[in-house]
Amino acid sequence: MQTRPFVEVIREQLESETLNLPMFHPIALKLQSVLAAKDFTIEQVVGLIIKDQALTSQILRLANSAMFSGLAKVTTITEAVVRLGAREIASVAMLASQQNSYHSFTVPDIKSHSQQLWKHAIGSAIGARWLSEKTGYKQLAQEAFIAGLLHDIGNLLILKVMEGISLAEQEGKGAPSRELMTEIMSAMHTESGYALLQKWNLPEVYCTIVRDHHKEQADTNNVLLSLVRLVDNTCRKLGIAGNPDPQLMLAATVEAQAMGIKEILLAELEIMIEDAMEMVTSAA
Repeated sequence: MQTRPFVEVIREQLESETLNLPMFHPIALKLQSVLAAKDFTIEQVVGLIIKDQALTSQILRLANSAMFSGLAKVTTITEAVVRLGAREIASVAMLASQQNSYHSFTVPDIKSHSQQLWKHAIGSAIGARWLSEKTGYKQLAQEAFIAGLLHDIGNLLILKVMEGISLAEQEGKGAPSRELMTEIMSAMHTESGYALLQKWNLPEVYCTIVRDHHKEQADTNNVLLSLVRLVDNTCRKLGIAGNPDPQLMLAATVEAQAMGIKEILLAELEIMIEDAMEMVTSAA
C-alpha cells in the first residue's frame, strides 16, 4: 500500500519526467507559436492542422458545436479558420487537446472526478472569454479562453499520479477517496500546474495565472489573472466541480471591485456559465 506522502510522490514524478500525463497536442502548441509571430497566414494555420486527421476531425466537430457555431455547418478547416478566425481555431485546438486529457482516465472514481474538473475547465474558459468581451477587453478574449481552460491544469497531473498509484495497488480498486483527492489537489495544483506549463514551455502569461489564481494577494493590474480569478469564483459559487457556495458575494471580490464590475453583469455571468454547462455534452 502507498505509505509515502502523496506530495512527495507527485513532486518526484514531475521531476523524473516518467509520468505518462497526456500532453498538449503538438500542433495545438505550434499554433500558439505561429500566432505569436503576428505575421501568420491562413494557409500556415490550415497547413498545420490538416497534418493530423484526428485533430482535424475533432476541430471540425467542435467548430460546429453550440459553443462556437450558430451559422451553417463548416466542412473544411479552411472554412472553419475563415469563419471563426485563426485565434479562435487555436483555442478550439487547445480545447480539443485538453478534452482528450480529461477523458483519458480509467479508474472509475478518478474518471468521475476528472469529468467534474472538465466541466469546471470549460465553464472557466467560456466565462473568462465572455467576461473579457463584456468588460472592454475584447482583445484579450482568446487568451482569456485559454487561461480559463488551463488554470487548474495541475489537477490533471495530480489525478494521473493518483491513478498510477491506484492501478499499481489492487488493480485499480484502491483509488483515494474523493475527500483525499480534493484535499491534495487544493494544496498542490497551483505549484504542480505552474511547473508543468514551465516544462511544456507555454507562454509566461498562462504560467503566471496557473501559479497565482488562488493567491491571497493577487496582482489586480493583471487583467487576465483578475478575469480568471473572478470566473473561477463564479464556478465555485455555482458548484461546478465542487459544492455550491451560494453565499459567495462576487461583487465584493477584490477583482470585481478593481475592475468596476457591477452585480447585474456578474448575475449575467452566472446564467451564461450555467447555460454553457449544457454545451459540454455537444463538445464531448
